[in-house]
Amino acid sequence: MPHDDMICVGAIAGSFGVKGDIRLKSFCADPAAIEDYNPLTTEDGSRSFDLGLIGPSKNGFIARLSGVNDKEQADALRGTRLFAPRDRLPNLPDDEYYHADLIGLSVFDTGGALLGTVQTVQNHGAADLLELRIKGQAETVLLPFTLAVVPTVDLAAKRMVADPPEGLFP
Repeated sequence: MPHDDMICVGAIAGSFGVKGDIRLKSFCADPAAIEDYNPLTTEDGSRSFDLGLIGPSKNGFIARLSGVNDKEQADALRGTRLFAPRDRLPNLPDDEYYHADLIGLSVFDTGGALLGTVQTVQNHGAADLLELRIKGQAETVLLPFTLAVVPTVDLAAKRMVADPPEGLFP
């Protein structure tokens, strides 16, 4: 299955206990829904897991993965991102996007000048931020991903239009 058809739905934060349980971060809008998208695979597709949620934990869940039976196996998976096929995920409303669909989009200002390219989508609690790579610069710029700042997202054209706050761009 092509990588574009896979969406990152979670990541393994580490082990929990000695029986192979893991600490899980869910990237789903409804965090507990991650269990509905089984089986989940690693990014390269080399491993597949059925995931079962055991209970909540700080910043996520405690979960069990099929085939992971001890702490050493769980520790070895720390940092592993878990993917589900796009066709198993819900369709989104017009004003919502999977982060994977935004990465790589060109961002233009309202006058048509290229501002940069989306490198990552981050969320530190308040709202999503687009990390933009600016051509010819080492530093990136964090652009608030709100309707006021980014009024147009055109996935088909692989571009978005932004009206960034004054002074954000050099």
